[in-house]
Amino acid sequence: MAKKLFLILFLLILADAVSAAIIHGSVYDISLNKVTDVKLEVDTIPKQFYVSKDGDYEFNVPVGTYTIKASTLEASASEEISVQDEGMYVLDLILFPEFDEETGLIGESDEIRPEDYFEEERNRVAYIIVGILVLIAIVAVIYLIKRKKPGKKGKQTSDLDKVIKVIKQEGGRATQKEIRKHFPLSEAKISLMITELEHKGIVKRIKKGRGNIIILNK
Repeated sequence: MAKKLFLILFLLILADAVSAAIIHGSVYDISLNKVTDVKLEVDTIPKQFYVSKDGDYEFNVPVGTYTIKASTLEASASEEISVQDEGMYVLDLILFPEFDEETGLIGESDEIRPEDYFEEERNRVAYIIVGILVLIAIVAVIYLIKRKKPGKKGKQTSDLDKVIKVIKQEGGRATQKEIRKHFPLSEAKISLMITELEHKGIVKRIKKGRGNIIILNK
């Protein structure tokens, strides 16, 4: 009987070893720099803990779905991963500061609600009407004075510079939705402007939940 129990226990241990996988990766801060002295844990049974001195980590786990958490004194991150077979799985983590302003940024969404769409359409119609009235006024003035008096035009700030200014006003980072509040432009246009700034190396965009956080490069 004892031999049978030992054999069953041995087979169970062997089965776990065969189906084991390795989850590994690196931990970064919000500026995408590796974080040192970071504490990690994975909710296996029992839980596994690891303190990474260089920002890299590795866990050996059986097949299943797990949540890996990383934390320092100032920031934390939590990501879920599904292990369906043995092998190597890569999961990098980005730590976000733990304070109310950051929570507010993450809680926002870039999704356009129906009421936002109709409000944008109403604003667009209003701009068109104002533009027509201004055009009529200009034509009337030209007709009355028979000539257009030259005026001095100040240097206009481009939309890209305005986006950079908004991000600076928000402390060097802002959500895409927050940026759009400062412009009478569509969501697609704002996204294209941010993409252009990203390609120029001026900003970087980090996906968080359903929204994006735009960070001004130093």
